[in-house]
Amino acid sequence: MRLVDFHCHLDLYPEFETLVAESERLGIFTLAVTTTPKAWARNNELASSTKYVRAALGLHPQLVAERWREIDLWERLLDETRYVGEVGLDAGPRYYSSMDRQTEVFRRILRRCADAGGKILSIHSVRTAPKVLDLIEQEIPEGRAKFVFHWFTGSAADARRAADLGCYFSVNSQMLTSDRGKALVSSLPVDRLLTETDGPFTSQGKAPARPRDVGQTLKHLAAARGLTVEDSAAVVLRNLKTLTA
Repeated sequence: MRLVDFHCHLDLYPEFETLVAESERLGIFTLAVTTTPKAWARNNELASSTKYVRAALGLHPQLVAERWREIDLWERLLDETRYVGEVGLDAGPRYYSSMDRQTEVFRRILRRCADAGGKILSIHSVRTAPKVLDLIEQEIPEGRAKFVFHWFTGSAADARRAADLGCYFSVNSQMLTSDRGKALVSSLPVDRLLTETDGPFTSQGKAPARPRDVGQTLKHLAAARGLTVEDSAAVVLRNLKTLTA
């Protein structure tokens, strides 16, 4: 089976280069998201010589309070990639105080993506799904960009709204361990589902999950959707091809 890890922080592992090589050797399509544009150069360097690893240019909302000035660098680098992430908003207790700044930065990101056209964004939306969707509707003309909600935790109504806007959803094993998570994933359009690990922020056993562990996510996804693992893998791969066409 061809595996897809559409959201993994490869540069946060001590064995960064090894994991890039492993994803390439195993033929796992891996989106290496970054949390700051200063990490872009190294990620791009390692990914550019591979067939299956792609680097995404990010400015994580949880870092915006300290690193918001890096949006200027982010804007200068955008033409170097099709993939953007991790970007978005986070209204969790630790980050709510920077919401105005986060909104300003995310709005600039969306506007630049709209201007450039053809970008694919991996989006963080903790406690902010309606606001993220509002901004997408305000700033991105139809057809100018594509969106993948990473580890989506919004309501069923938020999910329907996102799906109506054409958004995709990358799901990980941890999302599928709760009844609420299973119900949400089961309700999503099957043609909008992708898989992710969000490693190293999730675990496989006692170790941080790595791209090859996304096979476990496929098993959970298959159980939630009433599919075989092979059919789930085929669905995800087909969705990836549609997204990136």
